[in-house]
Amino acid sequence: MDSATFRILDANLNRAREGLRVLEEYARFVLNDAIASTSIKRARHALAAAANGIDYSGRLLGRNTPGDVGTKITTETESSRRTTESVARAATARVAEALRCIEEYGKLVDVEVAGRIEQLRYDVYSIEQDLFAVSPRRQRLRQAKLHVLMTESLCAAPWLDTATAVLQAGADVIQLREKSLGDAELLRRARQLRTLTDSFDALLVINDRPDIARLANADAVHLGQEDLPADEARRIAGPTILIGGSAHDQPEIASMLAAGVDYLGVGPMFASGTKPDVDVRGPDLLTLASRLITESADCGGNASESTASNLVGSASTPLVAIGGITASNVAALSLPAGTSFAIAVCGGIIGNNEPAAATRRLLAAMNADQDAPDHRS
Repeated sequence: MDSATFRILDANLNRAREGLRVLEEYARFVLNDAIASTSIKRARHALAAAANGIDYSGRLLGRNTPGDVGTKITTETESSRRTTESVARAATARVAEALRCIEEYGKLVDVEVAGRIEQLRYDVYSIEQDLFAVSPRRQRLRQAKLHVLMTESLCAAPWLDTATAVLQAGADVIQLREKSLGDAELLRRARQLRTLTDSFDALLVINDRPDIARLANADAVHLGQEDLPADEARRIAGPTILIGGSAHDQPEIASMLAAGVDYLGVGPMFASGTKPDVDVRGPDLLTLASRLITESADCGGNASESTASNLVGSASTPLVAIGGITASNVAALSLPAGTSFAIAVCGGIIGNNEPAAATRRLLAAMNADQDAPDHRS
């Protein structure tokens, strides 16, 4: 093989490796996203393994940095970055371009190596989607503290007015939970809530229906034990919509974690009018779920080699406590420091004649509990 081909392969292997490191640092330190960090790390290792099929000595002998005319060619945009995201976006494009060059010129060396690089290029496309479309949703979900479930029959005021009021009062997530609406009306309401939540920079979750979630561009779909399995729901919802699930005991928690849900609702914490037939497991179930998430993450799970979007039991999997939670009992819910933890409330807020006031009281109680010196210690 001629030295020019070696130079091309060497330059682009370096470019791809360096670009992946830039992306990994963004996922790790800017997004604090274990799932994205893992997928990028796997891509780096896959690139290193593929590079072993290209003669290292030939690459070094062909390298001619002082004589490379490209080192002196620059553009204005190349030297300008405004945000960490713009750094990562530029690195993503650079990695994909480099991989395409390696793939094409690699065919002169080893068709199998070129094929592995081709697959890696597809993986980088998925990584790009995960970093800039999915990870921001995961990040906002980890930061959320209050989910409000919207069911019109339980609202004391008109449902859309109620949703507006709780968002104005500081709710982070609205979950549309309507079991008896027809599909057309459910989609109409989902789209109304999408517009409303966007105006408050809040998240929208659709209960049970991955198809409606996708059509309304919701942030997540929430699945119960009798709903579609998480992997089937992902096929319908698409790769950018998060999947959440409910669990009421240890086997159900383990099953949801094994399915790779993006967040886990556990409960009921206390007696709940919306789930009267479910045994109350209490706050200990929340502690158990936190422990199982940590243990599952430590075991490494069975995530795909090409993408970590289904990473089992990620240590950052948010927990959402559900069932009978009020301003007077929320202090009973506590987890170790650093655990991503929110609460979900339905009738206690939307059934109140003043849902905004009820929302503020609950948030104030949560904040007061967090300020207590022994909280989550």
